Amino acid sequence: MTGPGGQPRPGGIVLLGGDLATVTDLTARAEAAGFNSVWTTEFYERSAIVSLATMATATTRVTLGSAIAYAVGRSPLVLATEARDLDELSGGRLVLGLGTGTRTMQRDWHGADPDAPALRMEELVPLLRRFWAMDERGIDHDGRFYSVHLRPTADIRPPLRPDIPVHLAGVNRRMIRAAGAVADGLVGHPVFSRKYVDAVVRPALEDGAERAGRPSGQVTLSGYLICSVHDDVSIARQEAKAQIAFYAMVRTYAAAFELLGFGAAIAEIRAAWQRRDRAAMIAAVPDDLVDLLAVAGPPDEVRQRFATNFADVYDHTMLYSPSFGLSEERFAENVLATIETFAG
Repeated sequence: MTGPGGQPRPGGIVLLGGDLATVTDLTARAEAAGFNSVWTTEFYERSAIVSLATMATATTRVTLGSAIAYAVGRSPLVLATEARDLDELSGGRLVLGLGTGTRTMQRDWHGADPDAPALRMEELVPLLRRFWAMDERGIDHDGRFYSVHLRPTADIRPPLRPDIPVHLAGVNRRMIRAAGAVADGLVGHPVFSRKYVDAVVRPALEDGAERAGRPSGQVTLSGYLICSVHDDVSIARQEAKAQIAFYAMVRTYAAAFELLGFGAAIAEIRAAWQRRDRAAMIAAVPDDLVDLLAVAGPPDEVRQRFATNFADVYDHTMLYSPSFGLSEERFAENVLATIETFAG
């Protein structure tokens, strides 16, 4: 996308924070500002499905995506029916982004088997498509993770679209290959850098597509970019550092940081987290790492840094406000400032 004067601009906004009324309002504002997509996420206090429903009723044009909804903890039938209802509610504007979360989240949050998550997703996505295309013959499926034997007992109402786009969230190579094999897109992560995308993500996507006999380049790469807009650059960078520190705690993301040579800093952040010392966590994030993973500062600087450093990293860039340590008021303020900074 391009903005005034032909300057590159991101295509989407992703929202994790604020109450449902705030999310709905910001979604409508992003649509009015000319963004192509708005995405919501899921955590232990927020349902992506409910958020998407409220977002759909407040908009008419913008693509709406989950980045991500948990694929574990929901049966394939529940996921398929939720997606078709959301697609109908939005008039065919849904992108269903699915993820498994970390092993700890799968096991301890959802009570799910954390083994072989990529194989689980490779089984799940084709099964969802079978539900959307189901006719009076029903579905018979016996796999490693799912067993479905459904015989329709009433007429089947066809979905608005039997080909709802499905994206998978992945950080490490095996899950990225799964996206290349069975999904329409990959939802990247805020810890992705240009170097990680070039060295790991795109090759793994191509490998997955090749193994599945799919054309190269068929899978869309969407990615988060941490964005903090504030006239005081020190505040903006501090907010970005806080979000990076939050992700540095998670061992699943270690490879993305280690590729950049920040292993020692990540160890320091984790040690501070063990002490529950938030200030030390944030202070341990190197300035160079902020520059590789975020745009932070006054509006003009943020626009320039995006155009210079990030405009061509992804097929579709989603700007992402920090939320770790931010009040709900500051979160909403920052998202609105981000929308205004990149308005078309």
